[in-house]
Amino acid sequence: MTDITPRLSLPYIQPAQAQKHVTHNEALKVLDAVTQLAVQSSTLTAAPATPAAGDCHLVGAGAGGIWAGLDGQIAVFDGLSWSYVIPRQGWRADVAADGRALRFNGSAWVDAVVLQNLDSLGIATTADSTNRLAVASDAVLLTHQGAGHQLKINKFSPGDTASLLFQTNWSGRAEFGTTGSDDFAIKVSADGNTYHEAIRVEGGSGAVRVPSGQQYFKEAQIANDGVHSFDVPWSDPARILLWLSADVGGHFALLSITGTLSGAGNFTTLFAQPSAMVGYYTGPLSGTTGATGGINLSIDTASGTPRLYIENRLGAGHLFTLSTIGR
Repeated sequence: MTDITPRLSLPYIQPAQAQKHVTHNEALKVLDAVTQLAVQSSTLTAAPATPAAGDCHLVGAGAGGIWAGLDGQIAVFDGLSWSYVIPRQGWRADVAADGRALRFNGSAWVDAVVLQNLDSLGIATTADSTNRLAVASDAVLLTHQGAGHQLKINKFSPGDTASLLFQTNWSGRAEFGTTGSDDFAIKVSADGNTYHEAIRVEGGSGAVRVPSGQQYFKEAQIANDGVHSFDVPWSDPARILLWLSADVGGHFALLSITGTLSGAGNFTTLFAQPSAMVGYYTGPLSGTTGATGGINLSIDTASGTPRLYIENRLGAGHLFTLSTIGR
């Protein structure tokens, strides 16, 4: 039989051994050091000048002085001198200095918990096979390390989806990203089932399309014989809704006009309404620019941004609310 135990190298008491207490106490000292192993530090390369009895350290790499050549060993101070224990593979230690948990891999002490290639991670909630990273929190902060910061969402092929989805009670309400193609799209939903695409930016050209149309609202007080102009977002064809107060009885008149803007001329009259506007009216594309006693709507398509002109010839100032809806 050997003189020491196979795992912790504790000394056996031999038959008829004198001063058995020495051997027994030596074994207790080792047990006291390595059982529930907790150390003050794991990086010191020189023994502390004034250690306290019971202090325990993992000898740091490149140690010198009385610790020279003892890298990775467990150094224990018993109140009078240092003793050392050689760790075995799989031993673990808690480091008081930084709260780390270390594991001896057979040649060095390494982090016992490695946050790499985890199957899933849930923070204050449970992750699953689809949501492998799940976080329940009031906010999530992603910040820089001294310069810029990018959040990357990568997909395998153009037909896949790379997007951000906004939900209400787990039901989708808005989504933006590259969904089903490499075009960038923004779409919304009222029920999580039917989505309406609001904006699409073509990946190949950067051209912007508004598949569901666009709305533009503008109010203006236009005096008699005054002309007011609006730079408006537009598409071809366009629908114009113009609300105004009428001369007769203070009624409101609604003009609903549809016009095709093909750029044929700088100044195209879309509508000219006679002065007898009572109640509700829907007007066609007719009339002449500058007609006496009417509302003249014209569009200038020569410039880069279409401009709508409203000319008031009703004999008094009126408040106009303009809405354009492009298709």
